[in-house]
Amino acid sequence: MLKLSESFNSFSVNDLQAAKKFYSETLGITVTEEKDMGLKMQFPSGGVTFIYEKEDHEPATFTILNFPTDNIEESVEELKGKGVKFEELSLGDAKTDEMGIMRGKEHDMGPNMAWFKDPAGNWLAIMEE
Repeated sequence: MLKLSESFNSFSVNDLQAAKKFYSETLGITVTEEKDMGLKMQFPSGGVTFIYEKEDHEPATFTILNFPTDNIEESVEELKGKGVKFEELSLGDAKTDEMGIMRGKEHDMGPNMAWFKDPAGNWLAIMEE
């Protein structure tokens, strides 16, 4: 029988050390190395995500991780201060603003969000709860 309570996510990168530095130092996530297999990110909620190196890695073309925040403006400014570049996007009539935030609430399109990429080119987002 599947152990559903122990399921976890995983994704690939092209450079484990760059990923470890980004996720631990820039984003502040607890990251540990897993005996020549990859990296394990441990979240305060108990969730786990595994990162593995893949020689022919191709960045995900969709958002692989969403990070909730109570204040998207403060979170964007903090991450920009750490060198994170936010992506410019448009979805229908909604576009990211000068801060890089898609104001979903104003367009009746869900939460306010801002997208950025990790060093391997995978898409990540912060989302205002």
